[in-house]
Formats: sequence, C-alpha cells, structure tokens
Amino acid sequence: MAKQKVAMLTAGGLAPCLSSAVGGLIERYSDVAPEIDLVAYKSGYQGVLLGDSIAISRDMREKAPLLHRYGGSPIGNSRVKLTNAADCVKRGLVKEGENPLRVAAERLANDGITILHTIGGDDTNTTAADLAAYLAANGYNLTVVGLPKTVDNDVVPIRQSLGAWTAAEVGAHFFDNVSNEQTAAPRTLVIHEVMGRHCGWLTAATARAYLQRTSRNQYVDGLMMDAHLKSIDAVYLPEMAFDLDAEAARLKDIMDRTGHATVFVSEGACLDAIVAEREAAGETVKRDAFGHVKIDTINVGAWFQKQFANLLDAERSLVQKSGYFARSAPANGDDLRLIQSMVDLAVESALNKVSGVTGHDEAQNGKLRTIEFPRIKGGKAFDLSTAWFAEVMDNIGQKYKEA
Repeated sequence: MAKQKVAMLTAGGLAPCLSSAVGGLIERYSDVAPEIDLVAYKSGYQGVLLGDSIAISRDMREKAPLLHRYGGSPIGNSRVKLTNAADCVKRGLVKEGENPLRVAAERLANDGITILHTIGGDDTNTTAADLAAYLAANGYNLTVVGLPKTVDNDVVPIRQSLGAWTAAEVGAHFFDNVSNEQTAAPRTLVIHEVMGRHCGWLTAATARAYLQRTSRNQYVDGLMMDAHLKSIDAVYLPEMAFDLDAEAARLKDIMDRTGHATVFVSEGACLDAIVAEREAAGETVKRDAFGHVKIDTINVGAWFQKQFANLLDAERSLVQKSGYFARSAPANGDDLRLIQSMVDLAVESALNKVSGVTGHDEAQNGKLRTIEFPRIKGGKAFDLSTAWFAEVMDNIGQKYKEA
C-alpha cells in the first residue's frame, strides 16, 4: 500500500474556526496516525495550483494546541473556483488553455497527497466536490473530506457550521460598546450591519446574544443609560418582507419618544433590490469568481441609513459593521467542542476513504456524519419560525413576515 500523505487548506472568507480546525487536524493525526506526513497548502486552492505548501514539522505538531487561541487562518485563504478557468488564468494561477481541475489534480498527485481536507464554506466545499469528482473520474487515488465553515450558518444540509456561534457572541460584544454611541448626540440612529449574504441567521443570533448580554445589566435609575438605550428597535433579514414606510413610521415614533433608535441589519437584507436599483442606474456591480456580488461594495447598512435618516428626523446617524471583528475571533467554547467532533470524524472518514463534508445532517435527524458532496450547497435560508427568533422579536416589539 502506498504511504499516506495528508494535505489541508482553508479557503473563502475567515471564520472563528479556521485556526482551531487546522490545529485540531494536526493534533488528531498526530494522535491516531503519527507516521503520516502532513502538509498545508498556503492560501487555499491558490496554493494547490501554484504548488505553494508548508510541511508540518515535528515542532509544529507539538505546538499545534496553540492554534486554538487564535482567529484567522495560520495557512492563509483565497477565493478560487477551479471550474472558472478564465479567472484562474487572469490571476496567473494557470496558463491559457489549462484546466485548473487537472492542474490541481496533477499537483496533488505529484506531491503524493492521498487525503485532502478542505476547510471552508459552500464555495470551498462545492469546489472540493468538483475536484473530488474529477479525481474519481480520472483515476486519481485521493480522498477529499471537507469541514464546514461559515459565520452565517448557511450550508445545506448542515445544522450548524463551524464558527457561527462565536461570530454571534463576538458581534454582540462589539455592539455592546457601539450602542453607547446613542449618548453622543440627541436623535441618534445607529445601524449595526452584520454579515449574511443570503441567510439572516447570524444577524438574528447576534441580536439574541446581545439581548442576553445586556439583560444582566444594572442601571442608575433616572439617568439616560437605561435598558431601552441598550436595546434593539428593529431587525432586518434577507428572509423578511420589508415595508419602508411602515418601519420608518414605527421607528420615528420610537425616536420621538426616546431620542434614539437602534437597528440590526443583515448585509443581505434588500440586497437584490439595491443591486437592481444600481444596475438600472447604469452602474456595473462587481462580482467575484463564483458570480457573487462583491457585497463589501454594496454597503447595505448605508442604504438603510440613507432611507431612514431623513424619515426619522435623525440629527446623527452612523453605520457600524461587526463583520471583520467577529469573523477574525478565536473559537469560543461551543465552537471548540463542535470543531473537535467534526475534526475527529473527518480524520476517521479520510482514513476509511470516505469523501464528503462532516456535519450534523438535517435530513437524518441531525446525525453527525460525512455528508455526500453532491448534497452540499450554500444559501440556506434562516427559518423565521425558529422559536428563539420569535422570542427576540417579541422582545423588540417588531412584527414581521416572510418575503
């Protein structure tokens, strides 16, 4: 039997699990198969195409537990779609006429890789699926096992993706400070923009974490710093219908009574309408290699600010984004436990030559298993009927319905 050799990569955006997942894979292989060589490709699939990798040394193995303390990725990320040859050529990752899937397959074969672990979201793992299918169809002996990472918890059919719990908790911490800006000037509108292109889970979960965090506060009666100043007045998600006039009237009433208004908005809320509005005005909206709108160029929070500021007669308005702060955090306790369980299964599956993505399968009563690649896709919508979300909205006093 050929000697086993394991490679890993992280790709897509950051999430509070990448460093820990890399550390966990190194630890687990060192425990159950210490004889296997480990390498990491730098900057995701870019490193595979360019042959840019890091050999995991004995010292790295011994110090791998340190990686649980940090956010970011110790091996770097990028967004590369192996089936988008034109983009790969444009970026200098392959030559004109080359098939990136074949280049990647040949690199893995030449490097002696028998197991590849991909740590990323739906784009990373659908690309892994494309690669796994190509490898199988062309006689390459390689097992691909992915780990699901998205801060917005939007991977089908996985119940909970790695890093999302931490992102919600850290986003709540971020806004706990930002909310104090309500004391900086009368009639202040503060908009908290939270990550989530298609799925409102993270915005909803961040709102819940923030309300739980502030529910423990004690205040000096009679002063301005009180429970309402530290509350939320509106939450807007991609899955929700949005009535500008009705919401503006509701929030203006709050502003008139309290002197401030606080809004949580997902970066994907009203996104299609905003993009259509810009394209109708002749603007070219930028998209990435996967065809997604480059959401950081849209500034959904600023759009809501523009709509609401005048309608609420706000004297001051600001948009604060917790995304980069939250997604770069180290994993919290809940995510560390989730990461460990998924890493253990990923290693077991890889050694047993079972390809797929580890996760709690919603189609099988939430069982933790290695889910078949063809079933993995992104854009899972947040279920507005979720009980804890109804409690959040009852606390806020906002009526809502599906879009």
